[in-house]
Amino acid sequence: MLAAALAIGVFATAVFDLWGVLVARVLGLPVNDWRMGGRWFSHLLRGRARHAAIAAAPALPGEQAVGWIGHYLVGCCFALLTVAIGGRDWLAAPGIALPLAVGLLTVGFGWFVMSPCMGAGIAAARSPAPGRARAIGLAAHAVFGLAMWAGAWMLAAA
Repeated sequence: MLAAALAIGVFATAVFDLWGVLVARVLGLPVNDWRMGGRWFSHLLRGRARHAAIAAAPALPGEQAVGWIGHYLVGCCFALLTVAIGGRDWLAAPGIALPLAVGLLTVGFGWFVMSPCMGAGIAAARSPAPGRARAIGLAAHAVFGLAMWAGAWMLAAA
């Protein structure tokens, strides 16, 4: 089950990233750069979770790589949670409701943990366009949930 969860997590996170590229191009926004996430993860590993503005925090070596690795590890953790809840029966015949619900709930990690800790406030309240950031985040996490379902479905069909 662990191998299935990891495969589902990597697949769903990759789809999440591709979705992000598409949305960025359509809306004329920059593509997600996980460097700031890597800076946050790196500072977190050194004992500092909260920042007034993560961009103003000291840069740390390898933060781009740390960001991407952390991003995929988090995606795999959420997939592992989904597989743990659904169990072998869900892996054998994956329904859409569970991964979509988990996907939508994962937006809470960004809104209530990462965003405030990185200085953007709860649910990006301090960002330049909070409503747009929330809508994009909610859509991306719905795509993540759908991609977890699609990944599980492909594994079950193999």
